Amino acid sequence: MNEAATTAEILLEKKPDWLTIRLNRPEARNALSVTMIEALISALQSAREDRGIRGITIRGNGGVFCAGGDIKGFRAVIEGDSQDKDAIAAANRRAGDLFELIESMPQIVVMLVEGAAIAGGLGMLCAADIVVVTRNAKFSLTETTLGIPPAQIAPFVAQRIGLAAARYIMLTAARFDGQVAFNHGLANVITDDAAGLDDEEETIRRQVRRGAPGANAATKAILLAAASLDREAMKHYAGEHFARCMLSEEGREGIAAFIEKRKPRWAD
Repeated sequence: MNEAATTAEILLEKKPDWLTIRLNRPEARNALSVTMIEALISALQSAREDRGIRGITIRGNGGVFCAGGDIKGFRAVIEGDSQDKDAIAAANRRAGDLFELIESMPQIVVMLVEGAAIAGGLGMLCAADIVVVTRNAKFSLTETTLGIPPAQIAPFVAQRIGLAAARYIMLTAARFDGQVAFNHGLANVITDDAAGLDDEEETIRRQVRRGAPGANAATKAILLAAASLDREAMKHYAGEHFARCMLSEEGREGIAAFIEKRKPRWAD
């Protein structure tokens, strides 16, 4: 991946071992257009294979995180000559592909939220590992007020905050701030302002770098597998990951560093 790259709707910057992705449609409150979704998928797929990237931060430009789906794009579809249900379903599934990719990245994914995270923007947060929000950020799942369901994001929201809370915010389109988001478990950290987002991100970067990249990736895989494997299968799955990591170069280095009372090479 290039040190820095720019597309029409997202901005990418890597330095030195951390990728920052900025949603770059401030005039549309960083709404998720079809083009932006494809750009995000492409950037994440490229980063997935880059072992030099320890973590990924996603945030919005223009003082807002993401206003959700591109409503003007929705209107163009329903008022157009071709109203193909299968095509609409396929486009919606593509958003699901994005959320699934965010969740399954081997690197740590951090989302920094100021302004608003609405509908699909809120859904993206629920696929991340770590979410930091400002106290006055605004959140809502507004899909039902438009006559549509929060389709692809529903399982991610329920997984993040629990079924009861997910039902409440989805079925009432309740609006809430960063403090309530933190209370729900949607956010891991809350700050007073946007400057605090940068401070918290720097702390998170330092903490993430203490862990071995392969061990972090294995930990994420085990956590995600726990939702679908039965107890016996889970024991085998976790055991395989543990053995593979212990016998890896990272495992040997980490154990040697502990015994020798020094930092492992990845933490230097």
